[in-house]
Amino acid sequence: MGENIYIFMVIALGILAITDLVVGVSNDAVNFLNSAIGSKAISFKTIMIIASVGIAFGAMSSSGMMEVARKGIFNPGEFVFEEIMFIFMAVMITDILLLDFFNTLGMPTSTTVSIVFELLGASVAISLVKIIKVDGTFSDLGAYINTDKAAQIIFGILLSVFIAFTIGAIIQFISRLLISFDFKSKPKWVESIYGGLAISAIIYFILVKGLKSAALFNDSVSTFVAEQPFLFILANIIIWSFISYILAVFLRWNIYKIVIAFGTFALAMAFAGNDLVNFIGVPIAALQSFQDWQISGIAPSEFNMRGLSAAVQTPTLLLLLSGGIMVITLWFSSKAKSVVKTSVDLSRQDEGEERFQPNYLSRQLVKFSITAFSNLGKVVPPSIQKRVDKQFVLPNIYVPKTKVQDQPAFDLIRASVNLMVASVLISIATSMKLPLSTTYVTFMVAMGTSLADRAWGAESAVYRVAGVLNVIGGWFFTALSAFVAAAIIAYILHLGKFVALIVLLLFAAVILLRNYLSHNRKNKVIKAEDSLRRAESSSIQGVIEESASNIANVIKRTNKIYTNSINGLAKQDLELLKKNKKQGAKLSSEIEDLRNHLFFFIKNLDEANVGASNFYINTLTHLTDMSQSLEYIGKVSHKHVNNNHKKLKYNQIKELKELDYKIDSLFEQGYKIFENRSFEDIQSVLETRKELFNLVSDKIARQISRTRTEESSPKNTTLYFSLLTESKDLIEVIYELLELYFVEHDSSVEPARIPGSE
Repeated sequence: MGENIYIFMVIALGILAITDLVVGVSNDAVNFLNSAIGSKAISFKTIMIIASVGIAFGAMSSSGMMEVARKGIFNPGEFVFEEIMFIFMAVMITDILLLDFFNTLGMPTSTTVSIVFELLGASVAISLVKIIKVDGTFSDLGAYINTDKAAQIIFGILLSVFIAFTIGAIIQFISRLLISFDFKSKPKWVESIYGGLAISAIIYFILVKGLKSAALFNDSVSTFVAEQPFLFILANIIIWSFISYILAVFLRWNIYKIVIAFGTFALAMAFAGNDLVNFIGVPIAALQSFQDWQISGIAPSEFNMRGLSAAVQTPTLLLLLSGGIMVITLWFSSKAKSVVKTSVDLSRQDEGEERFQPNYLSRQLVKFSITAFSNLGKVVPPSIQKRVDKQFVLPNIYVPKTKVQDQPAFDLIRASVNLMVASVLISIATSMKLPLSTTYVTFMVAMGTSLADRAWGAESAVYRVAGVLNVIGGWFFTALSAFVAAAIIAYILHLGKFVALIVLLLFAAVILLRNYLSHNRKNKVIKAEDSLRRAESSSIQGVIEESASNIANVIKRTNKIYTNSINGLAKQDLELLKKNKKQGAKLSSEIEDLRNHLFFFIKNLDEANVGASNFYINTLTHLTDMSQSLEYIGKVSHKHVNNNHKKLKYNQIKELKELDYKIDSLFEQGYKIFENRSFEDIQSVLETRKELFNLVSDKIARQISRTRTEESSPKNTTLYFSLLTESKDLIEVIYELLELYFVEHDSSVEPARIPGSE
């Protein structure tokens, strides 16, 4: 029975490894897809094929990194087989849950930080159990934990964040200074030398340094590279510059795109080489531990695990299988795409929708930076400033309105620098057998290059800085969460043994399934017809047509939210009111997004159709007024019930339901008009205006009378008047919107009718 338990644990760890590969790649796909996708240099399918090949090669070169899981964090000689298995199980369960949590949020986090602090947390928990058992002290912990290596790894991860940002910014600044944004007009020799330098750097650090454990080169080549590195690099620069020149001049190939393709391959390979240990290092160490214990014949609570300290080659078949799973995940994971979006959004060159809200720290950092650069500008001679500024001027290229959404987030130069710098830094760490946070390295390189490119303008800097702080803050949150969670799970396994293991595995399965279903639901909501769409047309008739869908959706959702507010008050249903309040805030946020897009809408209008902007502005103003009234109704209704104030009286509820019925009828008619584009029916709806306003005025008069004679609750009176006045505003806005459409539609189609009527 004893052996069967550990066989089950090894099998469970194998299944967890596969799950971890899927979850981990979903999180880390951002690392090697960001630049190629953001620059739109090559097609998405080509990017995926190149990345897949890179992952397969990288997986084969990662064998040496597996030592981190076996002996990088703890001293295996201080533990017995049973304790080691508890540590490994705790690490894998925690890792999957933590990474899936971040993926569900669409936030990139570090699989390296996760695995390092999980190993640290679980081994510390089991170590403390052992220390307490022998009446030891906290200072004895140093004997169990490999403090030097652990500190080196943690410090390396932290340092890499600042190094990546700084080097990315410096290399991008120099590249832009020499090539400028108008790189397409530069002579072919400039493009060729850039290609030669970039490809040579990638070849040396990726293929030579990163793949030296994969026996790619024979002994004579390896010896030459080791003894004459500068000569090898120089020869590569000359050869690749010449090849680039031939390709650019005679075949008219774009060398920047070749560098991006090469860099995507290199970064995917560097990622797999450095990060595969994060996913399968622990299960492989567990398998090797089980094999050592099985042939020993010693009890699991007595078998010492000092054998893990020896260098062990990871089976090639396991590396190949792992690479295959990573490639399959890359192609089919929807979560990978949402994580990529965060990084592309934060590093794009132009303005647009911001994913992060500014905070106090981001505002202060931006203020400090503006002051610092202003003072620096006084020191640098104006002539030099002028020459530098000239290289950072964006070329004024006309883009047709229909193609605006298809523009890349940044250009080919930045994409190639992102890929080159990130892949080189990760490969250097891999050659030193030092696990690095590939997520934070690639993310911070992208942030450094975008800063150097002056993408953080006055309109976006505070949002970009907030985004960077959010993601870096995630590092510390990941580290703390990983350490604490792994320690708790390890201790639970120590106490509950096999029963605790089954319970924890079931718990992990339920959480993963719930998050998967939640993510699918969220995707469906995003794709749903209810979501509002930005106007793209330039004529009034086109905007009428496009905006009609938005207005139909707003009216439909407004009707539902308003009715739920009244029903929630009638039933004192706090849960319904809470959900309703969120729906109102969500609608308001979507309309705000349309308003934020107004600048780009007007900017891209043709000269002959500027009149469409007035109509669109008026439409958005009415939608905003509607959402504000609705949001206020939802907020005061929730607040009233949440604070346990007196329930509205029967007559008040009855009158509100009567008003809701009338408004529901108005909303239904409005929805059908905009949904079916039957704007000629608006006139009959406008005729009900006076009747509905009189109804609201009558109810206000009744409440005034009740307040003077019988009403005893100030809170009820305040709420009721608030509902009536906001309902009146809501009705007024809908009628104004209908009137606006009736007038504009009538005038826009009138010229077409005149010839036919003569």
